[in-house]
Amino acid sequence: MRPPLARRVVAELLGTALLVAAVVGSGIMGERLSAGNVALALLANTVATGAALVAFILAFGPVSGAHFNPVVSVCDVWMGGLPPRDAACYVCAQFVGGIGGVVAAHAMFSEPWIALSLHARNGSAQLFAEGVATFGLLAVIWGVSRSQPKVTPFAVGAYITAAYWFTSSTSFANPAVTVARALTATFSGIRPVDVPGFLIAQLLGGIAATAVCRWIMPIPSTSAGRVVGQVVLSGRDAASGDLSSDAAKCDPESAEHASEHRYHNNAEHRQNQYER
Repeated sequence: MRPPLARRVVAELLGTALLVAAVVGSGIMGERLSAGNVALALLANTVATGAALVAFILAFGPVSGAHFNPVVSVCDVWMGGLPPRDAACYVCAQFVGGIGGVVAAHAMFSEPWIALSLHARNGSAQLFAEGVATFGLLAVIWGVSRSQPKVTPFAVGAYITAAYWFTSSTSFANPAVTVARALTATFSGIRPVDVPGFLIAQLLGGIAATAVCRWIMPIPSTSAGRVVGQVVLSGRDAASGDLSSDAAKCDPESAEHASEHRYHNNAEHRQNQYER
C-alpha cells in the first residue's frame, strides 16, 4: 500500500532538491579546486552526482518511488503505475524542489541565491544528446526494475555517471534539473534560452524509450509504480523468496489468489501424507 500522497510529494520535493544541490554544489566546488582544469571539474561533478543519486533513491524510494524527474513520472502514468493526479503533484514538487536545491547550493558557497546562467548549451548535437541520454535513462529504469529490481538505484546512478561523459550535453536528462540549472551562473548552468530545446528532447527521448520497452519487454501495469525507488522494497521480498508479499504491494487480489493457491497445495499435501 502506498503512503499518503502528501508524504510522497514531500519526498519528491526533498529528493529533487538534494539532487540539484549535489549537482550544482559539486560543480562549484570542482570548478574552484580544479585550477581551470575543466575535465577535472567535470569528473568531480560526475562522481558526486552519481553517488548522491544512488543515496537519494535508496533513501526516498520506499516513500515515493524516487522519481525526481518529470519525464519518469509522466511515463509512469503511461505504464499504469501512477495516477495522473499524483503525477501532476509529483511534477510540481520536482520543479519546486529543483529551484530550492539551487538556492541551497548557492547559500552553501556564498553565491547569489538566484543567478541566470550564461553557459551556452545549444545546437543539434547537444539536443540529440539529450534525447539519447533520456532514452537511455528510461530504458535502464524500465529494464533493470523488471529484471533485477534491488539493483535499480545503483544502475541508475551508474548510468548517469557514464552519460556525463558519453553525451555532448553531459546528460541533464531531467526537465526539473534543467530548469533549476538555468538559475545558476556556475559550472553546471545552462542559458535559459537553451532550456526549451532540452526539455523537448528529454520528453521525446523518454516517450520513445517507454514505447520501445513496452514492446520488447512488456511490464505489467501493476508493477510499474515501483519503477525506481520502491524496487528497494520489492527487491528485499524477492531476495527472501516472499513472492506473495511482492504481489500484495501491487495487487491485493493477486495476493489473495496466491494465498488461496498455497492453502490448497498444503491441504493436498496433507491429504497425500494421510493416504500414504
